[in-house]
Amino acid sequence: MKNCEMLLTDSGGLQEEVTAPPIRKLALVLRLSTERPEAVEAGFAKVVGVKKEKILSAMERALSERVEFPRFSPYGDGNVGKKISKIVMEEVSIP
Repeated sequence: MKNCEMLLTDSGGLQEEVTAPPIRKLALVLRLSTERPEAVEAGFAKVVGVKKEKILSAMERALSERVEFPRFSPYGDGNVGKKISKIVMEEVSIP
């Protein structure tokens, strides 16, 4: 466990990227909802809304709590490009 480091974002893409093993940070989502519920369910993201008081309160909580993130990203292991390349090369008979 460690003290929490965080990112503030309204970007859906960043909500996914914080789950990557080299990053593993908390994203406070400055929106009313997210299309990335997997990141929220896994504990990598928290939807905090857009009001100043709620954002500041969420930041204070994040800085004071100790967090243990899951070992794995809910979005995969980051190796899909290599896997797809291998399949394509096998299908077109490229050694």
